[in-house]
Amino acid sequence: MTLKIALFDLDHTLIPMDSDYEWGVFTTALGWNDPAEFTRRNEVYYQHYKAGTLDIHDYVRFATAAIRREGAIKSEAAHAQFMSTVIQKAIQTQALALVQQHQQAGDVVVIVTATNEFVTRPIALAFGVPELIAINLARDPATGWITGEIEGTPSFREGKVTRVEQWLAARGLGWHDVECSFYSDSINDLPLLEKATCPVATNPDERLRAIATQRGWRILDLF
Repeated sequence: MTLKIALFDLDHTLIPMDSDYEWGVFTTALGWNDPAEFTRRNEVYYQHYKAGTLDIHDYVRFATAAIRREGAIKSEAAHAQFMSTVIQKAIQTQALALVQQHQQAGDVVVIVTATNEFVTRPIALAFGVPELIAINLARDPATGWITGEIEGTPSFREGKVTRVEQWLAARGLGWHDVECSFYSDSINDLPLLEKATCPVATNPDERLRAIATQRGWRILDLF
């Protein structure tokens, strides 16, 4: 029997925001970053992401700098506050219903995101999704806290295909064993959309909408 899996991008797909960007805004409001410089750099990185030119390793060093300085206890407490004041309000009924629809059909649901695991694991759990493929953060063996470097293949652009293949292989599966839906808003996710049995351009950016229209892919405007 073919296993059905439903893969979901997170930012602008299941939530109408970029969680890493908003986390940066949140920590800046806490006084963890220089407001002018952080805002300027954050916006530059975000524009590079939308353009498909982001250096993911450089960005992760930037995005994790504040929590590396503040340490695990303060960072985890701040993230709990971020969840309650920002993310919970952003989880919309129709997005939650879409995930639950796949779960109720017996599909294995996986969130596949280019945002790091620290920011996104609590968000995935808020959707009731324990299976998360995110950017894994390397940790210092001495302290157990993150270093700012990426561990393994980053789940970004073509790396999402690699990480999903690794996830499948760990379960003794390959692409031929699964029927795979993938929901994404971003042109950055074109490699994984092309691998999916059922690609769904979800709240798509302009470039992805044009490709989806040309190829006859389903377009879902969730928000």
